[in-house]
Amino acid sequence: MALSGLQKAGWGLADMGIVVFVVVKQLLVLNFLTAFLGVPVGIAGFVTTAVLIFDMVTDPLVGVLSDKTSSRFGRRAPWMALGAVVMAGAMVGLFAVPVGLGMAGKIGWVIAFFGLATIGFTMVAIPYGAQAGEMTTDPRERSTMTGWRMGFASLGILIGGALVPGLAGGMGYAMAALAVSPLIVGAIWLSLFATRNAPRVAEAASVDLGGMIRLVLSNRPFMILAALYGVMTLAVAIITAGLPFAATYLIADTGETALSGAAQALTTLSLLFAAFVLGSILSQAVWVILSHRMGKLNALVIGLILYVGLLVWLAANLPSVSVTVMAGLFVLAGMANGSYQQIPWAIYPDLMDRTREASGEAIEGAFSAVWLFGQKLANAFAPAILGLILQAKGWKEATGETVAQTEEALDMLEWSITYLPAGILILSVLGLLILYRPAASA
Repeated sequence: MALSGLQKAGWGLADMGIVVFVVVKQLLVLNFLTAFLGVPVGIAGFVTTAVLIFDMVTDPLVGVLSDKTSSRFGRRAPWMALGAVVMAGAMVGLFAVPVGLGMAGKIGWVIAFFGLATIGFTMVAIPYGAQAGEMTTDPRERSTMTGWRMGFASLGILIGGALVPGLAGGMGYAMAALAVSPLIVGAIWLSLFATRNAPRVAEAASVDLGGMIRLVLSNRPFMILAALYGVMTLAVAIITAGLPFAATYLIADTGETALSGAAQALTTLSLLFAAFVLGSILSQAVWVILSHRMGKLNALVIGLILYVGLLVWLAANLPSVSVTVMAGLFVLAGMANGSYQQIPWAIYPDLMDRTREASGEAIEGAFSAVWLFGQKLANAFAPAILGLILQAKGWKEATGETVAQTEEALDMLEWSITYLPAGILILSVLGLLILYRPAASA
């Protein structure tokens, strides 16, 4: 049965709520620890990494439990409905650090609520990804669904990366997180309502945990793609973690460019994220069309090569005295990033079908857990990698104010958000062509 337009769009809507949290944890937590709580950047990087590694431990558990769940609402919806509340509530708590706590107390508070928030995120994200394999087996429908998903995800990026920092500047991070919490929960719950009549697997999987692991690991093209998507994510996560520092230290706008007023009203960071999101939204239909016409893999390779070119171009324009030039480059970068956002997520449900057809087992939750593992591993290590790189060059932490950095530290920051991720993306392109293509064709 073909999905309706409302069901496709409704499924995509949930990712808007999910991505708000993803962007907040990638973009703001490291900066919050170093710039507002005074935690040294190396320690802050490892704190963030430790929590995100803990988050990966919960992935297989939630994936298997959702595969084994049986309810009148289906296998996935109960987990997503509850997880949305946990994720949003703990995100608020993460930034509500009580006044008067010592350094150890501040770090402990952030770790506790960050850990709880990531559990809620897992309860939503893994069942949500599994739905793509249950609702349809048509690869073209999946591309369209993913186009809707990434369109809404782009709005989530805008809210998490532009609106939340802007609100935080006036009311504090905790109140800003509280302000967007209804949107997070509402997007996920509305998505569940819009897709309530969509096709789904009602029966719980019969295979045990060990059997699920063996089935997933035996799907070689899926495992290769999952690993390579983790590599791509590492590049993007390093850029995201470094962007708040770049907006403060590498862009000294003259105040006389076309978008100077917008940057002053929104903050430079918010403006750059808005430009990035605009490019991503504009590109979603393009990547769907290219995927249909030339194949998903070819479209992805083209998009990643364009991404590398944009990063090199960005490096040539940093440091900058024009926020307008930077915003233009970020629009183009967002368009290239759209391929990374959309196409792998449209490919991996097609690969799950191979296992279901061969074994008869519907274990999309287990596949989603492994799929997110590489992504979460990259997101976990990116802040630590960036923190170690900057610390090695003498980066100085702060408690809310801007402090002077050495020329060597600033040069390393520029390299870290341009040439380093460009090199990582080149490796992922080579992996797609040398490893994934032959495996997928076998």
